[in-house]
Amino acid sequence: MNTTNKIAKSPIGIFDSGLGGLSICKEIVQLLPNESTIYLADSKNAPYGEKSKEDIIDFSIKNTELLLNLGCKIIVVACNTATTNAINVLRKRFDVPFIGIEPAIKPAALKTRTGKIGVLATKGTLSSDLFLSTSRQIDNVDIIETEGKNLVRLIEDGKLEETKSLLEKYLLPMVDQGADSIVLGCSHYPFLIPLIKDIIPKEVSVIDSGEAVAKQTQKRLKENDLLSDNLDVKNQFYTNLDVELLSNFLNQIDLKGDSEYKEF
Repeated sequence: MNTTNKIAKSPIGIFDSGLGGLSICKEIVQLLPNESTIYLADSKNAPYGEKSKEDIIDFSIKNTELLLNLGCKIIVVACNTATTNAINVLRKRFDVPFIGIEPAIKPAALKTRTGKIGVLATKGTLSSDLFLSTSRQIDNVDIIETEGKNLVRLIEDGKLEETKSLLEKYLLPMVDQGADSIVLGCSHYPFLIPLIKDIIPKEVSVIDSGEAVAKQTQKRLKENDLLSDNLDVKNQFYTNLDVELLSNFLNQIDLKGDSEYKEF
């Protein structure tokens, strides 16, 4: 067996500022059933969207180092805020492929009928240079930006129902302004899709990036000859805060694997 094939058996590393990136992890596991994964939930420092750019970069470097020390062959930054603020630094610093996630405003812009789309995201994502650059590439479409303040904290605490009043406050003004798509600009927010669909009209689309990130991961693995044919697949999940909450989320989205608390 050559070195490349040995590396191909290594796991995919995935990190987020908490549990939200499990929505991305699920898409990757479904699309790539022969790949092992290691998921890192930096819940102690969530939400990244309220941190400084310097802190976000520092957390992202530490998460990457831990995943590489665990033998990961590719890193998925399953956090919009970490992607938009830190992924360029990570790519320069580490010699492994990186997959990022950012709000899916381009797909939303292509399908809009009203010429208006809403973006619900964290402050850190909306104020980032990458988001600004991507937004400027969208012509003839109005982007209505709304900060989803406190949503991540409630999701991290497992209090999904308590987000409903906030969602109404954030979503309905965008709909009233004519948005026919709501782009979820945080990997935590897909956990709220059932609540969101109860609030907005049926004709308004909800768009997240999970499937696209999984497909991009598959593409990069293939390009780098890193696709695995593992039959003995292992999915591991680490958190630095509350392993019971992590386990509850895994059960909620039917993701199977080993979960444990790890200080980092």
